Amino acid sequence: MNLLERFIQTFKITELRNKIIFVLGVFVIFRIMANIPMPGINTENLKSFFEQFQIFGLMNIFTGGTLEKLSIIMLGLGPYITSVIIMQLLTMIFPQMEKMYKEEGEAGRQKFNQYGRIAAVPLAMLQGYGMLTLFQKQGVIDALSPTLFLSSIVTIAAGTIFLMWLGELITEKGIGNGVSLLIFAGIVSSFPLSMRELIVKWDPSQIPGYILFFSIALVIIAGVVLINEARRNIPISYAKRVRGMKMYGGSSTYLPLNINPAGVIPIIFALSIMLFPGMIANFFIQSPGMLGSIAQNVNALFQNPWFYNILYFATVVLFTFFYTAVTFDPKAISTNLQKMGGFIPGIRPGKSTANFLYYVLNRILIVGALFLGTIAILPSVIASATGISGFGFFIGGTALLIVVSVILETMKQINAQLQMRDYETF
Repeated sequence: MNLLERFIQTFKITELRNKIIFVLGVFVIFRIMANIPMPGINTENLKSFFEQFQIFGLMNIFTGGTLEKLSIIMLGLGPYITSVIIMQLLTMIFPQMEKMYKEEGEAGRQKFNQYGRIAAVPLAMLQGYGMLTLFQKQGVIDALSPTLFLSSIVTIAAGTIFLMWLGELITEKGIGNGVSLLIFAGIVSSFPLSMRELIVKWDPSQIPGYILFFSIALVIIAGVVLINEARRNIPISYAKRVRGMKMYGGSSTYLPLNINPAGVIPIIFALSIMLFPGMIANFFIQSPGMLGSIAQNVNALFQNPWFYNILYFATVVLFTFFYTAVTFDPKAISTNLQKMGGFIPGIRPGKSTANFLYYVLNRILIVGALFLGTIAILPSVIASATGISGFGFFIGGTALLIVVSVILETMKQINAQLQMRDYETF
């Protein structure tokens, strides 16, 4: 079945069509909210602010352009993602949290996710307070009265919680991961403006640079698809079992280990962490004395492309290993295989199987993590080399990774739905 036939079949199935229409409807609500600005904005100061502090330009891409417009949802899903990171870190520290997340099944995961949602509320209010105070100091927004300041913080926090709820609705009633799809929608929404900027700033003398840049972008897309789809198949055999007059088992299959099992999550986690030092430094940059001096040095350090790219690369690699360690449990897989009478040929069941899975996973994960980190920083390096800048959609290796990964994951879920219908018909 070719792509066109799959597309037609997707919209022929009522349930699947309704899910896609629901997701598109949520996207419309998201974009309407993204264009509702906060009161008292100085447009010229806002533009110069984002030109001066590049770290906020990256944060703007991450929030889908809502920060640049200072909309009521200007924080995007950042506080919720930060709360998820904190909760994931707590599983490495507190055994009870790890038990809740890994051993208590679906009920434990729901409770774990609920704690993450609750923690997102104070984080959103704290981050909203910091952003509004910073924008007032920079002259981006007019001085707000205490009542208006408090109501603005509550509005910003409510916007984040509303987005979080929309993401949950997409996951529950739509198709795909809601949080990833909302981030995807925000990034893609900047594509028309990027194309307009490309046309307006067209310079025939830079044609070789344009060709090189877009060629690299195609290579990056191909590489992301290759790594996301690549997997190491581990052979699994099942022992023969006799129950009554029937014989079960005796078959062979494979356990697929993805080269990048964490998907796009490490990129999102790394971005959330990378944005905080620069944002905090900008908050204290006008303070007198040593505090202001330290803030200026930190800000200058994060504006340095070499330092930023190296730190970004290392953070992506570390989060790839961290997130995989949290979500993928070789011990549980080994136990389940043993219960079902499965084994890896040449490997003893139990602890030896778990150790073998750890060994294989860590080897292939090195390739996936290094590739993910390289792809994340490669477009900014190429942009510096070619001298082409300003096309946020194309330059952002992060944006490109998120877009391609989300499209691939959503296509997989749609294909799974189509195959399920095929089996039901058969």
